[in-house]
Amino acid sequence: MRRCRWIFTGLAALLPLLAGAALEIAQENPRPAVGGPQAKVTNPHGPISMPCQECHTYTAWKPIRSNPEFNHDLTGYPLRGMHEKVACTRCHTSLVFNKVSTHCADCHADIHRRQFGANCESCHSVKGWQVATSQIRDHQNRFPLVGAHALLQCNDCHKNAAVGQFTGLSTACYTCHQKDYQTQVFNHVSAGFPTTCENCHTMDTWFNAKFDHLKVTGYALTGTHATLPCTACHLNNVYKGTPATCYACHASDFINSNNPPHAQLGLPHDCGTCHTTTNWLNAKFDHAVYANYPLTGMHATLSCTQCHTNNNYTSTPTNCYSCHKADYNSTTNPNHVSSGFPTDCSICHTTSGWSPSSFNHSNTAFPLTGAHTTLACSSCHTNNNYTTLPTTCYGCHQTDWNGTNNPNHASAGFPTTCNTCHTTTSWAGARFNHNNTPFPLTGAHTTVACTQCHINNVFAGTPTDCYSCHKADFTSTTNPNHVTAGWPTTCTTCHTTTAWLPATLPASYHTFFPINHGNANGVCATCHTNSSDYSIFQCTGCHTAAATNPRHSGVSGYVYNSVNCYACHKSGGGG
Repeated sequence: MRRCRWIFTGLAALLPLLAGAALEIAQENPRPAVGGPQAKVTNPHGPISMPCQECHTYTAWKPIRSNPEFNHDLTGYPLRGMHEKVACTRCHTSLVFNKVSTHCADCHADIHRRQFGANCESCHSVKGWQVATSQIRDHQNRFPLVGAHALLQCNDCHKNAAVGQFTGLSTACYTCHQKDYQTQVFNHVSAGFPTTCENCHTMDTWFNAKFDHLKVTGYALTGTHATLPCTACHLNNVYKGTPATCYACHASDFINSNNPPHAQLGLPHDCGTCHTTTNWLNAKFDHAVYANYPLTGMHATLSCTQCHTNNNYTSTPTNCYSCHKADYNSTTNPNHVSSGFPTDCSICHTTSGWSPSSFNHSNTAFPLTGAHTTLACSSCHTNNNYTTLPTTCYGCHQTDWNGTNNPNHASAGFPTTCNTCHTTTSWAGARFNHNNTPFPLTGAHTTVACTQCHINNVFAGTPTDCYSCHKADFTSTTNPNHVTAGWPTTCTTCHTTTAWLPATLPASYHTFFPINHGNANGVCATCHTNSSDYSIFQCTGCHTAAATNPRHSGVSGYVYNSVNCYACHKSGGGG
């Protein structure tokens, strides 16, 4: 009996182990029962594919292990942060391990009433539910927390979080700081200050506000204005309607000024014309803009009273002569009055200095060029004559024209227009441009000395035809003899100005017979054997009787001689 009891006790202890093993085997190797349908093993955890011993023990099926060795990284939801310390049953409450939701809101009650949506991780992290992330996404997009705002708790601004004060909250400073705006010692309400607090205040601190005068009012504080307290201009705490013109504040300064007397002279009320905000004194008047008379040279260094005598600022003349009449009248080199010089002093003088002066001859009818630019005025303007001086070369160089003998201008009948041959650079080395005459020089003519054509210093009436100069060449030519041949005296028919020889008779001029017949190539003597008589020609020199007679057998009236050849063969071809 005692042995049976021991055996029974041992079997009782083994039953859970055997049951667990059987279940595991059945899960891993299901097989049909003998003589019946396939055996079924119920798995209360759903289709979870892991060994039972990961959670259960052989000692007892329940309870399961407190720290199961299950790798959650193998699932679609790795455990991080606080989740690593939570018991499985905190999330898998019904011991269901598949299709468990991974959304925070399914496990964690949303105290924000879905004002921020279902994404808890926008603010919270798995490291600690109560610690919100430092960069809250919605705040970065809509209202970044900077300066003193970054140190506040959420409920400092979102005072009624439980009833929906996380969305729709205004981002304007005035919404939260209305009381600060209304209770300031520097009364914002009576001053009519805008409720856009950021115009003066910053996120770092409410105090030490700075007002951007230019941005808010359109009136920049510069110079001394930037150092004044607000009340210096905004009297009696009045900020609305404060004028922005200088005169509105400085009318008394304008009226009391006597150097010059602003009111008496009718100077404009725009103080910025002369004064700056840096310093009221040492005013500078822009003469170019406001008086239409730029101060240049010596004028820029003068005191106002030197020109504006007797405190006259309204009718001061702007022409030089009005102020410098005494200088004009007393000048003797040259004497301006007797020379009839114009009273426009700027023609010769500049504001840099009254002397030395420089007269721009280019503004006259006779611009100075070449050697003229280096001459003293008195070289041309003798006896102080500046009014009736001629502008033609001959007017000053008549003596040079009369005294020239190479060639003699007077006897040659040369024109008195000196610039036809001479230039202002130098009187010598004159060059005559024959292209301006009826006979332009070409070819060998360009290299011939003037006296070869203009014999005996005769320049007027020189003929322009070739024969007049080349008659000797025409009459002495024997190949061919131009005279006996009765050739025309139009030398250019055959000759050119490049060279007298070789001459070429144009094909259009030889109308009696082809000029290149028998490959004569224009050699006249091939056919014209008598250079003294070009009416005589011969054909038999090239066309022999032995070659010609057989070809004319049976031709009626055939005679072998040159005259009869030409009678039938006038064009050089067959008759």
